[in-house]
Amino acid sequence: MPDDVEARDHIDRFLARIDAANIPLDLEVEGIVDRIGGINRRFKNALKETLVPYGLTPEDWHVLSPLRLRKEGKRSSPGSLARDLELSSGAMTSRLDRLEELGFVRRLPDPNDRRGVVVELTDEGRAAWDAAADVQGRKEAFFASALSPEEQRQLNGLLRKLMLALEARESAARR
Repeated sequence: MPDDVEARDHIDRFLARIDAANIPLDLEVEGIVDRIGGINRRFKNALKETLVPYGLTPEDWHVLSPLRLRKEGKRSSPGSLARDLELSSGAMTSRLDRLEELGFVRRLPDPNDRRGVVVELTDEGRAAWDAAADVQGRKEAFFASALSPEEQRQLNGLLRKLMLALEARESAARR
């Protein structure tokens, strides 16, 4: 923990209480986990705030994002979207119903399967996603500006290393 009281964040104060209570936890690990959690909460809150003017929720955003980033006319099957987002078919149907009511997606007959449908991003959906992405991108750039470009690269590398280890562990657990 930093010695300079001015440079201590609320996590440092929490860790000091753990240390003073002689609780046998690795304070470095606790600091990493708690800071990532706190930063994640702030990012999620910023996204919620960004989406309000567009009538969107973060859940809507997560459905629109893969459609916006797709090639091939921005179409996907509901099942494929559900798998990508790790959602049940019922949850996906509910989200698509809402987005269709907003005019941001439309369901069309699947040209390759008479029984199926595909989901397509509408021009309104694309415009809402693009506008929100622009606002959110500026917010995220502001958050990251606390670090120099070199520090951003270093942090990205360290977080990537942590993410790869977690993904490998999850993959091994599924086998």
